[in-house]
Parts: sequence; structure tokens; C-alpha cells
Amino acid sequence: MSKRPKVVADDSVAGGRAYYVLLALVLGLIAGAGAAALGDGLREPALQASNMVGGLWLNALKMTVIPLIVALLVTGVAKGAEAARAGRIAGRSVLWIVIVCTGSAIFGTLMIQFLLGLFPLPQAAAEALRAGLSGIDQATASAPVPGVADFFRGIIPENVIAAAANGDVLPLVVFSLLFALAAARIPEQGRRSLVGLFEAIGDALLIVIGWVLWIAPLGVFALAFTVGASAGGAAFAALAHYIVMISVIGVLVTLAGYPIAVLAGGIGLGSFTKAMIAPQSVSISTRSSLASLPAMLAAARVMGVREQVADVTLPMSVALFRATGPAMNVAVAFYVAHWLGFEPSVSQMIAATAVAAIISYGAVSLPGEISYISSIAPIAMALGVPIAPLALLVAVEMVPDIFRTLGNVTLDVAVTAAVDRGTRDKNAAA
Repeated sequence: MSKRPKVVADDSVAGGRAYYVLLALVLGLIAGAGAAALGDGLREPALQASNMVGGLWLNALKMTVIPLIVALLVTGVAKGAEAARAGRIAGRSVLWIVIVCTGSAIFGTLMIQFLLGLFPLPQAAAEALRAGLSGIDQATASAPVPGVADFFRGIIPENVIAAAANGDVLPLVVFSLLFALAAARIPEQGRRSLVGLFEAIGDALLIVIGWVLWIAPLGVFALAFTVGASAGGAAFAALAHYIVMISVIGVLVTLAGYPIAVLAGGIGLGSFTKAMIAPQSVSISTRSSLASLPAMLAAARVMGVREQVADVTLPMSVALFRATGPAMNVAVAFYVAHWLGFEPSVSQMIAATAVAAIISYGAVSLPGEISYISSIAPIAMALGVPIAPLALLVAVEMVPDIFRTLGNVTLDVAVTAAVDRGTRDKNAAA
């Protein structure tokens, strides 16, 4: 597997930039809230300038979403399918990845609606935030899905180019998935050339996103100024509400790793809990699954997982498996819908959940800011909501990202234990 471009692969650089983005968000909201003191003579030109700068930066993010979906999905799924055929351990690992990611997406869809039903965003704050975004991007990302029957008929696109141009994300994702699976079955020389082409396209797009995110503090400040001018202090309360809701989803997904380890992996609850202390501590402090890999390998050995299983499944999981991603990503999209007062249809809910699951099957390891945009934007588009709020929410992603990594590390080890037990039973039966 080739290395990702240096401009987006350096977690320390991305992490340092995240603090500047957060600072820009806070300063922008404060400046916007105090804009009323400027008087109409200065306030209106300031709002027009912030709308223009924020809108341009948002468009720069949006222009890469569709081609990046295709490039990353084709590359990730093709390599995952190739790995699955490499042996029983790799094949069972990929199967577990698909099962857990699918369940994670469904869980996230159901749980975020349950939580928002119990603890909705205060109406006044929601209305103020909607007013703040109205001048930037209130257009729906894709046309609404008319009904359940039409939705299922539209899963297979008549024209994939038209689907991409219209922002019909689910048909595009389905085509990309089928194309990637087919690419994994063609002769090796053609497969390597084709996958290499899409990988190069993805790498180039990631560099473009890296450039756009390099000026994220400016773009976020402009967007935050506009929102702050309308929402005032309510914006801070809304962001805190968002952080809590999405973090709770991450915690619940993390807890799912324990029954998987006990029931599917045959590991005692006490043994798993104790062994996970070290890798979980590393994950919280670094927010990096890769940095947690040595601790995960050590934990697997302590639990009695065979070395040949851990040496295959854990590195594969770090590269491809994002257990918390589908649940938390789809939850963000539904939160944006809640924020904007949008009531998605059943078809749109199904579409968003399906997109969240499918794009996670071949997810590759990317820095948090880039992963946030590239993973959630297509889900929001499938749900029919604008992605402008994501440009603000990415600034506070540092806190939910802790729970993302914690859950990913926990599920990586739990699934490794399950794969070990499954392949051990198969060998015994043979």
C-alpha cells in the first residue's frame, strides 16, 4: 500500500492546525456577536465580506467531494477484496469489518434520533443558527428522494456521470462499490494499473483538500462571524450540545466492543477490560489508531490471541476498519438536519444509512479534518441537507475524535479476538 501524500499524512501537523481552526471558530463567533456595535454602516459590509470568503472556502471543499468518494471507495474496496482472497484470516477479518460497519451505521441512525428526541437543540438556538447560515448555503445538497419505491429503483443509476453531476450520492456509491469489486477480479497487471490510477487521483485530491484546509482558520472565521452575528451566544450552547450528542454515540459504539470480545471472541470480560487499559490510554492521548497499534498487539498477546491472527487482522483494521465512523458520521448528518429543522423522508434515511455503511467498507486512514469532510459530506448529501454546517462543526471535532479513536481501537482488538476464535474453530473442525 502506497503512502499517502505527506501534506495530509502528518497527524502532528493536522492536529496543530486543528487548534488554530478551533481558535478561529471562537474568535469568529465572538466577533460576530459583537458586530451589532459596529452600526449598519460597517456591519453590513463586514457580513457581506464574511459571506463571500466563507462561501468561497466552502465551495473549495465541496468541489472535491464527489471525485474523492469514487477514488477512495474504489481504492479501499478493491484492496480489501484482494486481501480477503489472500487467506482465511484476512477474509474473516474483512467479513467482520463489513458486519460491524453496517451495524454501526444502522445504530447511529436510530440512536441519534432517539437522543435528539429526548434532548433536542433549544428552538431559539436552532432558529438563530439557521438564520446565520441562510446567507451562505441553504440549498439542499441533492434532490429529495420521492418515495420508497422510487428510491429502490434509483439505487442503480441509468447514467453514472449524470448521477455524479446531480449529486445523487447513493447510486454513485453503489456503482463505485461494484466497480471496485470487479476491479479486484481482473488480471493482476490490469488491476494494479487501475487501482493505482484511482489511488493517484485520490492522492491528488487529498493534496487539494490539504491546501483548502490549510486556510481553514480564515474560512471558519468568516463562517463563524456570519453565524455569530445572528445567533450570538446561542451558537456556543449549540456547539456544546452537538459535542455531547456525537460523543455519546461514540461511547455507546465503544461499549459494543465488549460483548463482541466476550461472545464472539471467547475472552473473559475482566481479561478484555484489563488488557484494553493500555491501548485505550494511548488512543485517548494521541487520537491515533496507528500510534495505538503496538499497545493493541501487546493486548492481543495478553488475551491469548494467536500471533499470526493479530499480525494480520490488527494492521488491516488500523488501515481499513473505522467502527465508530459509520455511527458517528451518520449521526452528524442527522444532527445537521435537526439543526436546520429538516425532516428527512424514510427514503432519505435509508439512503444516508446505506452511504454511511458502504463508504466505510474501504475507509483509509486520513487525518481527522480531511476524514471528517470526506466521510460526512456524502452522507449529508444523501440525506438532502447542505454541508455548510460541517465547515463549522469540523472546528470542534477534536473532542468527538477522542471517542472515535477510543472506539476504533477497542473494536479493532475485539474483532481480532473474534477472528482468532473463528479461524481456530475452523482449523479444529478441519
